[in-house]
Amino acid sequence: MDYVIREMRKEEYCLLENFYIPDGMEAPPKSIIGCSELQEYIIDFGKRKHDKAFVAEIQGNVVGTIWVRIMNDYGHIDNDTPSLAMSIYKEYRGLGIGTSLLKQLLSVERLAGYSKISLSVQKSNYAVKMYKNVGFTVIDENSEEYIMAINL
Repeated sequence: MDYVIREMRKEEYCLLENFYIPDGMEAPPKSIIGCSELQEYIIDFGKRKHDKAFVAEIQGNVVGTIWVRIMNDYGHIDNDTPSLAMSIYKEYRGLGIGTSLLKQLLSVERLAGYSKISLSVQKSNYAVKMYKNVGFTVIDENSEEYIMAINL
């Protein structure tokens, strides 16, 4: 499958509202994006110094997003480490697109001088394996999720 990884354009920032829903879980109502914990991921995206986002595109259609920002989110480990979030549309999962997005973002962040990236991921999320395969390690956990980080 041919796809392009590119920087997200400003007019596409609204796509960041499409959060990942694990298989077997019912999608929450769209209104959940208004909750303050989730707003932290997207509010005024692009206006903070450390905001960076990429998309995967197939034939002009965005099929996945990945972004980082320094924020007080579930994966926050310190005020110098960007937290990562990503979402791949269900029909495009398992094709290597997420791994490509992740590697591109890590490379850009490394070149920008960041020393590590963190994230929070539900233990049941199949992407845990992908994160581990590219070098993320579990640094903390609770009953539902891992907090992971990678040294760049």
